[in-house]
Amino acid sequence: MKIFNPPSVRRPFGNYNHGLLVPAGASLLVTSGQLGIGLDDKVPEDIAAQAEFCFEAIKAILAEAEMSFADVIRISGFVTKREDFPAYMAIRDRYTLDPKPASTLIIVSGFTRPEFLVEVEVTAAKLFC
Repeated sequence: MKIFNPPSVRRPFGNYNHGLLVPAGASLLVTSGQLGIGLDDKVPEDIAAQAEFCFEAIKAILAEAEMSFADVIRISGFVTKREDFPAYMAIRDRYTLDPKPASTLIIVSGFTRPEFLVEVEVTAAKLFC
């Protein structure tokens, strides 16, 4: 992957890159948004535990596609409260690997159920030789 952080653009605020170029021939995986819910349908009350569920679900999807977080090129995170940014970003940063993906974090008014606090989706690309 080629990383793009042009000197004419302010450096990223956190552990991400402004752009990544995926070379020709790469396999592309796009996930649906993953929510903070367990197999038992229980939803933790705190953002960190929900984010952990989101990233563990993404990890499993990546593994099924013979990929890992090293292949993630873009993360989109959605949270319901601005004050949840640091907790979400700490979990995100624990899972992301180099090169850091492009990343967007958006505050939303809510999800399909009121107890959900975060949703995460990723795009991953990998060259299979």
